Amino acid sequence: MSSEQSEALRPGFEPGGRTAPASELIGRLRRVLRPEELDCACREKLDGALDRFDQLERRRESRRQLATAHDQKERIAALLDFLSDLDSLTEAESDRSVFEEMALLFAEIGRSAQAGAAALREL
Repeated sequence: MSSEQSEALRPGFEPGGRTAPASELIGRLRRVLRPEELDCACREKLDGALDRFDQLERRRESRRQLATAHDQKERIAALLDFLSDLDSLTEAESDRSVFEEMALLFAEIGRSAQAGAAALREL
């Protein structure tokens, strides 16, 4: 079995899917650090260590993405507080710039929502 075939059978390998930069690095390390002359015990230990490192890196990246989504949620909540001033406005508002400010808040909420959604899709 070729090293690429055995790589495809490894847990966490996503053929055609997105792989984390750390997973790509680990794949390259496997190809360099797995000379054929290693005895089975050494090869198994090396594969086990690389698998554990890959899992840890994937979890670290997942935590980072989840924290990003949480931060965006908090940002949206803060923006909604500012947007609550809209309740006291009427169409007779003399300072028309306040409507532009409110529009900017809506746009910023949209950007934060997109950033949070993108972070969650990376999980």
